[in-house]
Amino acid sequence: MSLPELAKRAMVGACALTHTTEGATRRFGAAPFLPRLFVDRFTHLGGMPPERFRGQLAACRSFEDARWAGHWSGFAEEQLSRADAALSRMGGPRAQRLLDPTAAIDVRALGELLAPAVTILADRGPVADPDAVARLCAEHPAAADAATALDGLIEAMVYEFAAAWPGWTPHRLRAYERSHRLGEIVLTALAPAMGVTIETVRIPIDDTDAVRGYLMLPAGATSVPMVLVSNGIEGTLAEAMLPLLAYRAAGMGIFVMEMPGTYSYRQPLSPAAEGVYSTVIDFLAAHPRVDAHRIGMVGFSFGAYWSTRMAAVDPRLKVAVANGAPTHRTFSPLASIGTPEIMVSTLRSATAATSLSDLSRKLAKLSLAQHYRKIPIPLLVINGAHDTLVSTQDSIDIAIGAPHAQLVLYAGDDHCAMGHAEQWSALSMRFLREHLLTGETVAEMAR
Repeated sequence: MSLPELAKRAMVGACALTHTTEGATRRFGAAPFLPRLFVDRFTHLGGMPPERFRGQLAACRSFEDARWAGHWSGFAEEQLSRADAALSRMGGPRAQRLLDPTAAIDVRALGELLAPAVTILADRGPVADPDAVARLCAEHPAAADAATALDGLIEAMVYEFAAAWPGWTPHRLRAYERSHRLGEIVLTALAPAMGVTIETVRIPIDDTDAVRGYLMLPAGATSVPMVLVSNGIEGTLAEAMLPLLAYRAAGMGIFVMEMPGTYSYRQPLSPAAEGVYSTVIDFLAAHPRVDAHRIGMVGFSFGAYWSTRMAAVDPRLKVAVANGAPTHRTFSPLASIGTPEIMVSTLRSATAATSLSDLSRKLAKLSLAQHYRKIPIPLLVINGAHDTLVSTQDSIDIAIGAPHAQLVLYAGDDHCAMGHAEQWSALSMRFLREHLLTGETVAEMAR
C-alpha cells in the first residue's frame, strides 16, 4: 500500500473512530469515505459514463439521510423525465405512474413497447456498455424512443439504488422501494422478449420476515438446474439479476435474493440466517420446474459468506461459487481499522449491534474457519488479490481448507475482482454448467 493510500486510510479510520465523518464530508466530499469501488459498482450496473457519475459524486457533501438520498434521487428524476418523454411519444404510460404500487400497469403492453430495445437490458452483462444506447439508436432509428425510455428507466433505478445505499434510514428505504419497483417492472415486462419467465417470489420465513426474490427460468423448460444467487450486505435484487440476463440461454434457472439482515428484512444478520437459506432451497427443490438434484449457489461479497457456509451445511447443493467472501480474518477487530464509518454503521445496523465491541462479538460468531474442511462439493473461490474491503486471505484460506476448491485471484484487483467482472462471470458460468448440466446438454449449449 502506498504512503498516500496509508494516509487516506488513517484519516478515514480516525474519522470513523471519532464520529467526525459527516463534518469531514462537508469539507472534502463523500468520495474519500466510500469504498474504492463505489463508482464502478453503479456505472457497471447502469451503463452510465463513469466521468458523469464521478462528477455527481464529487458534488455530494453529506451522508445525512435526506441530503444523501435527495442528491441521488434528483438524478433519478432526471432520468424518469427522459423516459417519460419517450414513453409519451410511443403512447405508453407515464413514467411516474410506474412507481405507484397501487396503479394498474399493463406490463405486457409496456414490454411490447420496449421490446425493440430489449438488447440494452438483456445483453448488458456484468459491465454495461455506456455506448450501447447510442449505437442501437444509430443502427435502428425506429427503436430510438424504446431505447431512450428503457435506458432512462434503468438509470433511474440505479440512481435510486445509489440513493438507497446502504439502507437503514427512512429516505434511503423509500429510495430502495422505488428502485425495486422500477427493476421489477422492467424485468417482468421484458421477460417474454428475452425468452424467459421472470416470477416475483415471496417466501415466508416467520411472522416478521419473508424472502423477496426473482425466479428466472427458460420459457417452457422443465426439470431445470437451478442456481441460487445471493448478493452482499447492501446489494439489491436488480444488481444481482441484470448482469445474469446475458446468461439466460445457459440452460439453467436463476433465483436471486437479497441477503438476510438487509433492506426489506426485519430480523438482524446472525448465524440463524442459515435457516433462511435452507428455506429458500426448500422452495427451489419443491418447484415443479426445477430439478431438485441439480442446485448450485453463487454469492458475492457477504453473500459469498453464505454460499461458502451453505456449501458446508446443506447437502442439496451440488456446486458453489464464492466471490469476495468474508469468512474469518475479516471479522477480526484489527481488520476494521481504516474502514469507512458508513460501512461500520451498516454492519452495526445489519447485526443489531449496540456498540463496536458488541459488533466485534457478533461478527466473531459468524466465523467459518471450522467449516472449510466440511465442504464436500466443488467450490470456485474468486476475489481480487488486493481486496480493500475484506481480507483476501479469507479467500485463500477457504481454498486451502475446502477439499474440492479452486482459487482464482485477479492481480491488482479489489473486492470481488470488479475490474475483471467479465472474466470471472464467464468463468463462474462455465464452472456451474460443468457441474449442473449433463455432458449432452453442455455439448448442445456450446453449439
